[in-house]
Amino acid sequence: MKKIIVQKFGGTSVADTDKIKNAARTAVKEKQNGNDVVVVVSAMGHTTDYLVKMAKDLSDEPSSREMDMLLSTGEGVSIALLAMAIQAQGYDAVSFNAMQIGIITENVHSKARITDIKTDKLKKNLAEGKIIVIAGFQGVTPDGEITTLGRGGSDTSAVALAAALNAHRCDIYTDVDGVYTTDPRVVPNASMLREISYDEMLELAHAGANVLHPRSVETAKHFSVPLRVRSSFKLDNLGTLILGVEKMEIYQPVAGVAADLSQTRIVVTDVPDKPGTAALIFSKLAEENISVDMIIQSYAKKASGTNDIAFTVDDADAEKTAKVLDEIQFGNVKIDKDIAKVSIVGAGMIDRPGIASAMFTALAQNNINIRMISTSEIKISCLVNKEDAQKALKVLHKVFGLESGKIAEVKGDLPPVG
Repeated sequence: MKKIIVQKFGGTSVADTDKIKNAARTAVKEKQNGNDVVVVVSAMGHTTDYLVKMAKDLSDEPSSREMDMLLSTGEGVSIALLAMAIQAQGYDAVSFNAMQIGIITENVHSKARITDIKTDKLKKNLAEGKIIVIAGFQGVTPDGEITTLGRGGSDTSAVALAAALNAHRCDIYTDVDGVYTTDPRVVPNASMLREISYDEMLELAHAGANVLHPRSVETAKHFSVPLRVRSSFKLDNLGTLILGVEKMEIYQPVAGVAADLSQTRIVVTDVPDKPGTAALIFSKLAEENISVDMIIQSYAKKASGTNDIAFTVDDADAEKTAKVLDEIQFGNVKIDKDIAKVSIVGAGMIDRPGIASAMFTALAQNNINIRMISTSEIKISCLVNKEDAQKALKVLHKVFGLESGKIAEVKGDLPPVG
C-alpha cells in the first residue's frame, strides 16, 4: 500500500504563478517517489489581508459570518491554480474546498475547530492516482455554514487531514529552512534544529515562534502525526522533524528561545476576595472565545477584603476583554500593551535544576526587569517591557549556548551565566 504524504503550502509559497509552479513541482516530485499526495494550500500572498482591509473599509464591525464567507474565497483561487499547474506538468490533479470534501467544524465563526473529516472522496481520488489539492483554513458546519479556523488554520487543516488519512507524514512548506533556536532575523547565528519534540514545538508556538500554529502541533501530537517543517525553495534541505520525545535523544536543557510581542497585560484591581470571583471572570472571557495566558493573583488586602488579578491576552482580544470586564463591574481595569513575553523551552529542563536561576540572573545582569513569570515542566516565560524583548532574546540565546555550531556540542552541561 502506498504511503500518503500531506503537503501544506503557505501564502508566501504560492504568492505568484512562479511560486505556484514551484509548489506543483514539489507535489509532483513526491508523487514520483511512489507516494500518494494530498496538498493543502493557503490563500495567495497577502490576499487575506487585502480582503480584511476591504471589509473594514465597508464596516467597522463586519459580522463574523460574512467575514468567513469573504475570507474563504482566497483559498479557492489558490487550489484551482495549483491543480492547473500540476496538470500542466502531465499529472492528474483535482481541487476541492472544505464543503466538497466534508471538513466539518463546530458552529463558531472565525475560530472554528474541526470535529470530523469525511475521507470517502479523498480515498477514491487517491485510488485513481490523482494528486488532491485542498483549501486550508476553512470548514463547514453540519448545517452547511462556511467557517474559518482562525490564525494558522491551514497548518491545522493539513495536520487534521494527515491524521484522518493515517498519512505517513505531513510536510509544512514555508519560507524558512526549518525550526530555529530563535528568530534568525533577530539573532543571525541562531541554529536550525534537525528535530524537536511535539511538546517543545507546542511551547515555542505558544511562546511566540511563528513557524507553526499551536493547534496544528496539538493535533499532530494527539494523533502521532510526524511533522516536517521545510523550505519551499530548498527542496534538498529536509528541514526540522517534529515527533514524540520518546524517539529523541536530548542533549541539552533548552531547545529554543521565543518572544511574543503581541500580548496585552490586563490588571483588574480591587477584586472581591471570595470564592467564585476568578471563576466568573475567566468563564465570561471563555464564553467570548478569549484565550488567557499568564495569570497572577495577589494576596488579599486585609482592610478592603479585595485583591488584584493580572493576566495576558492576545492584542487582538484586548478590546473585547475590556468590554467583558466592564460588564462584570469588578474594580478598575488597567490595560498595558507595552509588554512582551520572552520564553525558554526545552524537554531537558525537567530534571535540570538551575535553569530558572540562569534565566533570571542573565536578565538581571542586563538590566531587564521581569513583570510576570509563569512556568511549566518544559517552559519558563517572563513578561518584560516590549523595548527589552529583542535584547532579552539575544541574551538568553547566548547564555544557553544555542548559537550556530555550538548546539550539537552541548551534551547537558549548562553554560555559565554572564
